[in-house]
Amino acid sequence: MSSTWGERIKLSVFGGSHTEGIGVTIDGLPAGEGVNWEEVLVQMARRAPGQDPTATQRLEKDTPQVLCGLLEGVLTGAPLSAVIYNTSQRSGDYESLRVRPRPGHADYPAFLRYKGKNDIRGGGHFSGRLTAPLVFAGAVCRQLLERKGIQIGSHVLSIGTVEEPGFDPVSVSPSCLKELSRQYFPVLCPEKREEMKAEVEEARLSLDSVGGSVECAVTGLPAGVGNPMFDGAENLIASLVFGIPAIKGIEFGAGFRVSRLKGSENNDSYYWSEPGKVMARTNHAGGILGGITTGMPLIFRVAVKPTPSIGKEQDTVNLETGKNEKLAVKGRHDPCIVPRAAPVVEAAAAIAVMELLAQTGML
Repeated sequence: MSSTWGERIKLSVFGGSHTEGIGVTIDGLPAGEGVNWEEVLVQMARRAPGQDPTATQRLEKDTPQVLCGLLEGVLTGAPLSAVIYNTSQRSGDYESLRVRPRPGHADYPAFLRYKGKNDIRGGGHFSGRLTAPLVFAGAVCRQLLERKGIQIGSHVLSIGTVEEPGFDPVSVSPSCLKELSRQYFPVLCPEKREEMKAEVEEARLSLDSVGGSVECAVTGLPAGVGNPMFDGAENLIASLVFGIPAIKGIEFGAGFRVSRLKGSENNDSYYWSEPGKVMARTNHAGGILGGITTGMPLIFRVAVKPTPSIGKEQDTVNLETGKNEKLAVKGRHDPCIVPRAAPVVEAAAAIAVMELLAQTGML
């Protein structure tokens, strides 16, 4: 399985939803940087399950246990490795799924790819539980970036048919991002949160699930970071974001809307905001041109699919008998994973920005 990422900041994620533990090793972090453990736990808590009816009721503390790379709260320069022990597995809920794959889940293609030997319990290595180690890695990277004046935050842009306004693409407030990055279910408009929760509750009561979208922004990133072609800023961010289970799309800046614009409408006009500093009057590019940052806020949005494990009866097949069958998934599953996805998306952005800075010699 391909569970490693990065050239300068190298990431390796291990474990499965119902294995003894899950974890991550991060190589390439600079020595001598302090890590505020309380801030790490803030991020872990944002992703942790069981917080409200919009999330699975599987209770896990998600407290990382550092194995190496951190001494007296300071990075040593050696690989940083941490494990998160699983404590609330109910593997029996998944036994029938060995031969009856869930529609919308990786069960069937994984069965083919790994000749039926993949760990089906809780989705195994394909589970959203593997995002917990990613959040730990992102929480460490986030602290190092903040010391360089780089702030990352996100909000739940939509759930189902309920949508709130997006960021102002030209002037995203770093203080707003700071506040959002400490919230569970972050939104710009608190009244929209209640509408979104109602949308989730309607799906939950009908034994169904609902998807949505998350908008993420990065401020303070200097212009000139990144590469053209295959190692651009978009490429690196997208490669990590698509490692998050349930992400089905990503767009930067105005995204797919640019296909309906003329060049004169889409182009971001430049001006001198102060001596030696170039800014743009609009930000349809989302802070990236040619794979290289422009100095404007870096903004992207991701589409999160509905949770495939639902209690509503669906059609599937029996891989042993060769017959068509019905399936109603049992167990503890999120009726909507969008709120818990927000800190994971931020973590992916933090790790990718660290890689971009490392490649440019700015760490």
